[in-house]
Amino acid sequence: MKALVTGAAHGLGRALTEQLLASGHEVVAVDRDVEPLEKLAMKYRGACLACFADLQKVESIQNLLDRLQGSKFDLVILNAGISATGKFEEIPLQAYDRLISVNLGAPLHLASRLVGDEWMSAKSKIVFISSLSHVVGYPGGAVYAATKDAIASYAHSVAKPFRKKQVSVLTVFPGPIDTAHAQKHAPDQSSRSKRMAPEKLARLILKASRGRAKTLYPGGKTYLAACFGKLFPNQATRLMRRGLYDKMTGPSY
Repeated sequence: MKALVTGAAHGLGRALTEQLLASGHEVVAVDRDVEPLEKLAMKYRGACLACFADLQKVESIQNLLDRLQGSKFDLVILNAGISATGKFEEIPLQAYDRLISVNLGAPLHLASRLVGDEWMSAKSKIVFISSLSHVVGYPGGAVYAATKDAIASYAHSVAKPFRKKQVSVLTVFPGPIDTAHAQKHAPDQSSRSKRMAPEKLARLILKASRGRAKTLYPGGKTYLAACFGKLFPNQATRLMRRGLYDKMTGPSY
């Protein structure tokens, strides 16, 4: 079994990669952060192929695809993502350009090439990482939320044509995750105890990827929050504003 994971050097991507390797998969681990990716490849020598790519650059994505020419994947997890939080007008447009390129442009580019050029095995799966913000809003992270909305819409739209190529689609809507990246974009006084460990989230995603589920709201709290957001969207967004936006002390990008 062969898998590809983007954003593999840290956080959720690292947890996904290590769990796949531990279960006997060969993994192509993609990230822009060289040192931790090299250490991961050395730890799992022969099973983990480290591929360095800056997913905000089209030419870097193309170089990655050139290197992987002829591969066949059973599982692809398009996990890489970045954020920008704070008052919209205080964040430079360049930060939003990077966010849109990494969170939206890169997975669309990779998915269309991997499936369109038949680099996916029969009965394979491609996993898109959206966000709980898809249903509850994200005041203070509007562009991040917009990219995750777009990913969810894209995944829903391509599910049927991908299925004709024997590739099924899973879209994941995580809530807060206990990672260094999440901590960077959270209010200073926020509690880490309410965030899901990346190792637990990875286990839930991989379990769902082996089944027939089309969507995953991982964990009971995330599922309940999603239900609340769908039923009471204005109230959910108001709670998010009070819990996040009103507590932010400045922009982070």
